[in-house]
Amino acid sequence: MMFRQLWWFFKMEKKSYLIGISTLMLLSLTHLVTPYTVRVVVDAITADALTWRLLVFWTVVNVLVALCKYGLGYTWRVMLFGAGYRMGRLLRDRLYQQFTRMSPRFYHQRRTGDMMAHATNDIQAVVVTAGEGVLTLADSFVSGMVVIVAMFVFIDWQLALISLLPMPLIAVATQQYGKLLHQRFHLAQEAFSRINDKVQENIAGVRVVKAFGQEEAEKQEFKRRLDDVVEKNLAVARVDALFDPTIVMAVGLSMLLAVVFGSISVADGRLTIGQLLQFTLYLGQLVWPMLAYGILINIVERGRASYERIQSLLNIKPDIEERPNAIDEQPVGDIQFNVESFTYPDAESAALTQIRVCVKRGGTLGIVGKTGSGKSTLLRLMLREFDVTQGEIRIGNHPITDYTLSALRGAIGYVPQDHVLFSATVAQNIAFGNPKATREQIEAAAKIACVHEDILQFAEGYDTVIGERGVTVSGGQKQRLSIARALLLNPEILILDDVLSAVDAKTEHAILQALRQNRVGKTTLISAHRLSAVEHADTIIVLDEGWIIQQGTHEELMQQDGWYRHMFLQQQLESQVLKGGEEGGTETSAPLS
Repeated sequence: MMFRQLWWFFKMEKKSYLIGISTLMLLSLTHLVTPYTVRVVVDAITADALTWRLLVFWTVVNVLVALCKYGLGYTWRVMLFGAGYRMGRLLRDRLYQQFTRMSPRFYHQRRTGDMMAHATNDIQAVVVTAGEGVLTLADSFVSGMVVIVAMFVFIDWQLALISLLPMPLIAVATQQYGKLLHQRFHLAQEAFSRINDKVQENIAGVRVVKAFGQEEAEKQEFKRRLDDVVEKNLAVARVDALFDPTIVMAVGLSMLLAVVFGSISVADGRLTIGQLLQFTLYLGQLVWPMLAYGILINIVERGRASYERIQSLLNIKPDIEERPNAIDEQPVGDIQFNVESFTYPDAESAALTQIRVCVKRGGTLGIVGKTGSGKSTLLRLMLREFDVTQGEIRIGNHPITDYTLSALRGAIGYVPQDHVLFSATVAQNIAFGNPKATREQIEAAAKIACVHEDILQFAEGYDTVIGERGVTVSGGQKQRLSIARALLLNPEILILDDVLSAVDAKTEHAILQALRQNRVGKTTLISAHRLSAVEHADTIIVLDEGWIIQQGTHEELMQQDGWYRHMFLQQQLESQVLKGGEEGGTETSAPLS
C-alpha cells in the first residue's frame, strides 16, 4: 500500500495531517445538518405546523453551518496540501543530493531526460498522493461512515442495508481498475522519460542537427516518440474513464432501491415523507465518498508507480564513498601516483598500468600522449571520479581516499576538456566556485587566463549574459573563462586537461607564463596534445595505451629518440609552416553583441 510506504513522511508531518483529518471529520458532521433541516421543515409542512419562528431558526442554523464549512475547508486545504508540497520539496532535495553524490558511471548509464522526468512528473504524482490522496482517503472514509451511521441509526437500518447492496461492486471493480492503472501509468512515465531524452539531446545538439541537415529526420523521430507518449497516456485514460461510470451506476442503483423500498415504508407508515427525503439526501451525499474512493485508487496507483521509479534512483549506492572518520582538511604536499592497474567498470582491458610518478609540492607535471592513451583517466583518478582498484594516489602523507570528498576536491581547481558555462553573466561564470569574490578578484583571474581584454569587448563587459553552455562565445574564450574560474579559487592543485587546444600559440605562451608567475608554491598538472604547453614542466610523462613509455624533463626527453622528440619536432615544423598564414592560429574570437 502506497500510504505504508509514505508512513515515514506522515510521522514527520503528523501535526499537519492530524489537524487536516480532524478538520475533515468536523466538516463531515456539518453535512448532516442540511438534510435534517429538510426533514424537519417538510414534516412541519405535512403536519400543517410550519411557523415563521421555526423557518428563521433553521435558516440561521444553516447559515452558521455554511460559515463553519468555509473555515474548516480552508484549514484542511492548508494542512493537507501544504504537507504534500513539502513532500515534493523533500523528494526533490533528496534526488538532487543523490545526483551530486553519483560518479560518472551513474551518468553513463542514465539519460538526462529520464532523470528530469523523475524530478518533475514522478515527484508531482507523489505530491498529489501525499496531499490529495490523503484527502480523498480521509474524506471518503469519514464522510461515508458518518452518512451511513446516520442512515442506520436515525432513519431506518433495513432501508439503509437494502440501499447499500450495490456498494461492494464498487470495491471489486476499482481494485481491478487499480491494477491495470498501475501497469499502464508506469509505461506512460517511461514513455515520457524517452521523449524528455530526445528533447534534451536535440536542444543540446541543435548545431550538429542543423549542420548535417537532419531537421526533418529528427522531427519524424520526435513525432514517433510523441505518438508513443500519447498512446500510453490514452491507455491510462481508458482505465481512468471506467471509474466514474461504474461508481455513478452503483450509486444510481442504490438510489433506485431507496426510492422503491422507501416509498413502501412511507405507505406502510414506518417512515414520514420528511424522513424519506432526509434518507435520499444522505444517499446523495454518498456519491462523493464513492467517487472519492475511485479517485483515491487512481491517485494511489499513479503515486505508487512514480514512487517506485524515484526510489529506484535513491536506492543506488554511490560508487565513491568516504571512509569512516575521513580527514576533513584540505590535503597539501607532494603527489605520488602509484597505480598498479586501473580498469573502468565493465571494461575488458586496463586503462592505466604501472603508473609511478612523484610531483613535488609547487611543481608542474606534464602529461602527453596519443588520443586514448590515458591522460584524462589519470587526472580523473586524482579527483576520485573513480577509485584506483590496484595501487593508490597519495598527497602528502595520506592516500587521497583518507580525505573527505569535499576536502579533496576543495584543494583542486579542475578545468576539464568539456567546458561548461552557465546562462549567467561572465562575472558569475568566473565566480562560480567562489560566489563571494569581488570584481577585482574576478578581473585578476581573467587577466591571468588572458581573457580580460576579450571580455571588455563584449556588449556589457563582465555583466554580459552568456548563453546556456556558452553557445555565444568562441571555443578559445570558453577555455580561458574556465581557466579563470579555476584560478579564482587559488587552489593548492590545479588540473588543466587539454585546455589550451583552441587558443593560438601566442596566447598559450602568455597564459603559461602568467601561471608560472602566479602559482609559485602551488602544484599544477597539465595534460596536452600540443607539447609546447608542457615544455616548462618539472616532469613530463608520455603515455601510450595506459603505460608510461617516457619520463623526464623537456631537455631529457629531447635527447631521447622517442615519441616525445619526434612529435615535438613535427609540431615545431607545423608551427613554422603556419607562420605564413593568418595570425591567430586556431581560435576564432567572436565578441558578444
